Parts: sequence; C-alpha cells; structure tokens
Amino acid sequence: MSDWVLGLLSHDAAGLLLAAIMLLPGLALIKSGRRRVERRGRWAAFAVGFSMSLLSGLMVIGALVHLAQTRQVAAKYPPPGRFVDVGGHRVHILAEGEARGRPTLVWFAGGHTGGYAIHNLHRRMVGQFRSILIDRPGTGWSDVGTFPRTTAKEADEMWAALDAAGEKGPFVLVGHSFGGLLSANMARRHPERVKALILLDATPPDTIVYGPVLGALGDMRRDALFGGLLGLFAIDYEKLKGTPPPPPPVAKLLATIDRELGAPGEAVRELEKSPAAHMASYSIYRELSPAGLASVAWNTVVYDGDLSPLPVFLVAPGDLKEFGTLNEAANAEQREAMRMQRFFAATRERYLATSVNSERVVAPEGTGHNFPYEAPAFVVATVARAALQ
Repeated sequence: MSDWVLGLLSHDAAGLLLAAIMLLPGLALIKSGRRRVERRGRWAAFAVGFSMSLLSGLMVIGALVHLAQTRQVAAKYPPPGRFVDVGGHRVHILAEGEARGRPTLVWFAGGHTGGYAIHNLHRRMVGQFRSILIDRPGTGWSDVGTFPRTTAKEADEMWAALDAAGEKGPFVLVGHSFGGLLSANMARRHPERVKALILLDATPPDTIVYGPVLGALGDMRRDALFGGLLGLFAIDYEKLKGTPPPPPPVAKLLATIDRELGAPGEAVRELEKSPAAHMASYSIYRELSPAGLASVAWNTVVYDGDLSPLPVFLVAPGDLKEFGTLNEAANAEQREAMRMQRFFAATRERYLATSVNSERVVAPEGTGHNFPYEAPAFVVATVARAALQ
C-alpha cells in the first residue's frame, strides 16, 4: 500500500471520506437506473446503487462512533508529559527524575509502541536517575508524522525530540526487542552522546534476512493494516477474526505484563487502537521481511564494529527453550527444528560484535523474551550497573 494512502488512513476522520467515496457511485447508479428503458437493467442498477448507498450510511455511523470513542479516550487519558516539535509534528516526551551528575536513561519498548509500554522500568528508576520515555511517532500521544515509517527515520526523530526537550545527556539508551533495534540505530548515529547501550533481547536483523520466514511477522503486518482500516468504523478487528484464547503459559505472561504495567498499560492499549498507531506499525513492520529489510539495510542494520568503543550490553535469556515454541520450529522435523534454534540463538548474539567493549548478560533462568516484565528488578539492577560503570 502506498505511503500517501497510509497517511490518509491514519486520520481519525478518514472513515467519513471513505463513506463518501462509496456513496457517490451508489447515487450515480441509482440515477442511471431511472434513465434505463430495460426493466432488468433498471432494477439491477437500483439494487447495486441502493446497496452501496446503504453501506455508505453504515460506514458513516461507524465513523461517527469511532470519532466519539476517540474523544472519550483522549479525555480519559491526558498526556502525562509534554509535546515537542519534530519536523512540524508533535512528539510526546515524559522526562522525570533528577540527573544528579549521572547519565540520563532513555527507554524504548518492544514492538512499535509508546513509552508507557515500558513504564514499569521507568518508574523504578526515577528516584535514582533522570529517566525519559518517548512516544515514537504514531504511538501513545505523538502525532503519526510522515510516511513511510522506518527505524532509521525514527532514530533521527528521537534525537530531535531529545534536543527539542532540552535534554543534554549523556544518555544510556535501553531498548527491548524492536525498541532495541531503534536504540542501536540511535547509538550508531551519535555515539558521542551515549554513555552506554543496553539491548534487552533486541531484534536481530540477521534473523529477518537469513532465517526461516516467520508467519508471526506477516501476521503483525496484516493485523496492523486491517486493525487500522476497520477501526475507522469502530470495528474491533481482533474480535472480528475470532482469535482463540492463548495457551496457559502465554495467558500467564500476558497477565504478568498487565500487572506490571498497571494503569499505564491500559492507557497504551486504548491509545494504540487508533488508526494512526495501526498504520504507523504497518508501515514500519514492512522492514520485518527479507525484502523490506534489504531495502533499508544500510541505514538500519548496525554492523560489526559500528559502535566501538561504546559499552554495549546484550541482555537476553541464555537457553534455546523459547525458540522451540515458534510454530516454524514446532512443526519442523527434529533436525531442522534444532537448526532453527541454533540459528536464532546465534543471530541473537551478533550484537556483541558491534563493539569491542561489549558484555553478555544472561537473563534469570525461567524467563523468556519478555523478561523486562517477568524480572524487572533484575533489569533495573543491570541498567543501574551499566549506567554507573
């Protein structure tokens, strides 16, 4: 889908425009039906035109409901921080705590989500450090900005947001999963402003380019696109597609994340039901395919030695158990499944080659990719040690 279409669909009122586009040909068919002499053609034109007009009316109702819901969410969840201008668009930033001569922490959650999605770690650190959460464009309270959305573009925008907010650093960048790829990009662009880079099981580009095609990544792009499109008409795509209940271990993990995040987690879920959040996610998730990442690789991938001599801490589980739960590995024959697990484990470690001053930190036993929510005290201690080292 073209970027200008994504930009159009990211507006909350786009549903009304789509309804009008549906209505105009419907009215034209009704009008043409009146002019037809042949009875069969007249009724066919009337039927199609009436159906299109009726659908347009339902779309208008759905679009108005969506706009009302958007106003309710905005009233219920006011921005906790402040807005800064980045390229003519508002970016929301929450900065709390005093630096006291220590480096400033900047956090990025996994996925394409706002800062509140990692608030559980931020709130534990504001008593010791200055700690910052930034809503990536299209997430949280930030404007969506321009399309396409890319990791490289957002790395520049995050630095611009820190500058606009008057934050001087030096900074310790902490990123989980896809937020780790963003943090690494930021560090590569301005290593002189970074005291340390902490990657919490960051997304490894090699996994995308060289690994087996992961259905979950395709699902992320599809869900983002259809979730945003149907959301314009107040239709919940997740409910519509009838997602089955998660297996017990996943349900337990989701409950842990909800408990850890509390009210900020609820705000994230509601705010990021917006079309802007969905379209921004769809746009940037196009990087998560071999062709998509190859098209932006030079500006996105952090290569061996790119960060030297910056201190880089790779924090991740130390075993292969979680990789075995992937559908691709679970459905493969044993030898191929073991090859996949070795591949995923090896590509995870590649970030250690980005700097001669790197350190591998093993997450607590029994935790998985989402250990920032399963073992927050461990993460806080690791970040504090790296920041003060």
